[in-house]
Amino acid sequence: MEFFGRRNGKGTPAGPGSPGRRKGDKLAGLGAQQSRGGALPASVAHRLTKDLARAESLAAMLAHSRAASAVEVADLLAGMYIYDWERLSKYWPQQDDIEEYLQQICRISPQRWHYWIEFYDQQRRGDEKPPKWQWPRPAKNPDADAKPLARSSELKALLKSAEEIAPAHDVHDGRSIPILTCECVLLAIAKRTDSEIGHRLVASGLNVGELEQAARNPRHAPLH
Repeated sequence: MEFFGRRNGKGTPAGPGSPGRRKGDKLAGLGAQQSRGGALPASVAHRLTKDLARAESLAAMLAHSRAASAVEVADLLAGMYIYDWERLSKYWPQQDDIEEYLQQICRISPQRWHYWIEFYDQQRRGDEKPPKWQWPRPAKNPDADAKPLARSSELKALLKSAEEIAPAHDVHDGRSIPILTCECVLLAIAKRTDSEIGHRLVASGLNVGELEQAARNPRHAPLH
């Protein structure tokens, strides 16, 4: 994991007056549409923490780059890895080959994988220079990039499972809705025994027990 050794200090600092909030655990949008800048859905099912919303934005960019019609579970897993690796890495006791293994799970070549990591790091630092190697955009309608991609049916089902895991809730329109974190989503992927990606994630050496403890009993609530 030498590549990630150069990415210390990553994360979104907690705002003033939030001493008990985990770094980066601020709340973001209501559901998928708002997290990507669109209109609110008629019925909001959950909130996303800022970390998860940003990981989902990266996932949407990955899906766009391969001209996909929807954001898949593998895209979101890659987005969480690229955005929040320092925070999630502790759930893999053995990390020697985990980067290569996750590349295979997410179906991303090493060249594309490192491009997106470099792209994200430059965005985070506010660099003006683009990455040296430019991933070619697929030929398509120039207006397509402006339209947010929908979540695949598998990803929707995954987030539904994550809603059942989430211990923290918020109130929206008089209803209690769960707050999804990266830990909740990662655990939901690992718990889907009928999914190949779930099996492979567990086989990668993921400490499911420790992850489940963090997801269900976090030290700090995502909402201050």
